[in-house]
Amino acid sequence: MKKLIFRNFFKDITYFFIITSLSLTLIVWVIQAVNYLDFVSEDGHSFGVYFMYSLLSLPKIFSKLILFVFFISVFFTLAKYEENNEILIFWTYGIKKSEFLNKVIKFSFLYFLMSVVLSVFLVPKTQDIAKSFIRDSNIDYFPSLIKTQHFNDTASDLTIFVEKKNNKGIIKNIFIKDNSSQNSQIISARRGMMVKKNEVYYLILYNGNIVNLSKKNTNVIKFDKSEFNLSKYGTRSTIFPKIQETSSIKLIDCLNTFFKKNISYEEGKFRCNQSSIDAVFKEIYKRLILPFYIILIGFITGCLVIKSKSKINFSKFKIFIFFSGFILIVFSEGSSSILNYFNLYKSSIVFMPFMLILFLYFIIIYNKKVQS
Repeated sequence: MKKLIFRNFFKDITYFFIITSLSLTLIVWVIQAVNYLDFVSEDGHSFGVYFMYSLLSLPKIFSKLILFVFFISVFFTLAKYEENNEILIFWTYGIKKSEFLNKVIKFSFLYFLMSVVLSVFLVPKTQDIAKSFIRDSNIDYFPSLIKTQHFNDTASDLTIFVEKKNNKGIIKNIFIKDNSSQNSQIISARRGMMVKKNEVYYLILYNGNIVNLSKKNTNVIKFDKSEFNLSKYGTRSTIFPKIQETSSIKLIDCLNTFFKKNISYEEGKFRCNQSSIDAVFKEIYKRLILPFYIILIGFITGCLVIKSKSKINFSKFKIFIFFSGFILIVFSEGSSSILNYFNLYKSSIVFMPFMLILFLYFIIIYNKKVQS
């Protein structure tokens, strides 16, 4: 009977968690997806790249919300049980409050494991895949990005100025500065138009000059017609892998190598050195240590059963539990900004969730109210 009671209780928490997490994740995702429209409107990527990049941000959003949603789910489920006197069923069947609290803590381990899997494996992988769409994408909307009376620098190493543009796509008085090589070029033309050949955009220019600039000399070439290939110019979007997109194995190996041997190295575009080790340390903390706050939140929220609603100060106690959990969530999110690999005092924040769990556990053991 005890198993059935706990099963129903944890089922209610799970249903609340699923509904709330899906709702909040979708809301945040829609807001974020709107912000990602810059990839199309300003950076010139296709809607396919935009959609895949937005879609792959879902695991990251969900991972960020797990701690908060778990807290809300346990707190409101327990509060509902208390208000409806359903919590009395546990005590009627001889379940001690200490046993109840232990069950809640064990249940929170499931969400802890889910958070670890997401933060350690799934989120870095999906973020890397999402960035790969940007890295492998050409600028697909050059025509719409060329604005008149405006210095268009959407593509890296390329600036285009156009004075006029008509409905037929004919552009007049064109100025182009190309910095893609050691020797830069300045190209001017009276007239031109953009065409697409074999999925590659070209600027067909008429009646202009090409000025080749170098340290030693400068030469000018006049032309009646010239084709300017735009395929070699990439986006200005950040394409290098960030720490957040790097696999956990690489980060742990970097921290371990630097800590034991103080050796710097490069692996692809990932650099493990003194300038990056603090960011690596913080990222490992976010992936491996922050999920332990879920267990701590389960511990604190489970303490709601210590007092019954018949007590005069139950409402104050419930508010205290709620704000304690909320403050702990805020602290956990901000703790990574305080963390510092080179500062022993600030690095001790890593042990904070473990110390708080032990501290609360010893308080509960010596609290007679929980034993009854």
